[in-house]
Amino acid sequence: MESERKPNSASSALQSLEGKTAVVTGGNKGIGLAIATALADQGCRVMVASRNVLPKTPRRDTSGELISVKCDIRDASSVKQLFASVQERYGSLDILINNAGVAHGLAPVDGISIETWMSVIETNLTGTFLCARAALPLMHPGGTIVNNLSIAAEQTFAGMSAYNASKAGALGFTNALREDLRKRGIRVLALLPGATATDIWQQFWPDAPREKMLSTATVAEAVLHVLALPANATIEEIRLGPAAGVL
Repeated sequence: MESERKPNSASSALQSLEGKTAVVTGGNKGIGLAIATALADQGCRVMVASRNVLPKTPRRDTSGELISVKCDIRDASSVKQLFASVQERYGSLDILINNAGVAHGLAPVDGISIETWMSVIETNLTGTFLCARAALPLMHPGGTIVNNLSIAAEQTFAGMSAYNASKAGALGFTNALREDLRKRGIRVLALLPGATATDIWQQFWPDAPREKMLSTATVAEAVLHVLALPANATIEEIRLGPAAGVL
């Protein structure tokens, strides 16, 4: 793991996450589920939002809570209802993990339908904006927003124009959001993992060497470590690279 941060005098002692409230979008599988479960294991109260709710909430042997609710982050009214539920159940929000995202099959620009383009942009970019905007009234100094962007935010791949555009746009939004919230004491982090062993590969490389990729547990561990840093620790990105030779 490589995390980019500026020098500061903050204590390196990690803070407890117990009792914190978190929302994880796209948390019914993959990286999102790994982060949500890890947060709950640390004693967080976690609301998992996804288009398809978890068929069964994982059993918790800790003081944490993990509940699943249905939300389409492309729909402003659905997002509004999600955070109204957060306010009603918990009153406030400490952590937002904007993880929900979709990809598409490999195709040149003239082979991508308008419907595919809009679906990817609306989920990966507009959905991140809608969730951040709706969450802010519930967040206070010391809160953290983590936007899961992928290395595709900076590295281009042939046949992935919609995905690349959505992630690059989301990185630009993340950087602007960070500046907007700096004076409010709310941290904004960009999560830029390399190839990670999730179901997303089924769309364009079913036989990808997943044994060489990052595990979802590794990504979750990195996110938890950064979330536990003191509120005045200055860090803007979480970068994780897979084993050499995957891409």
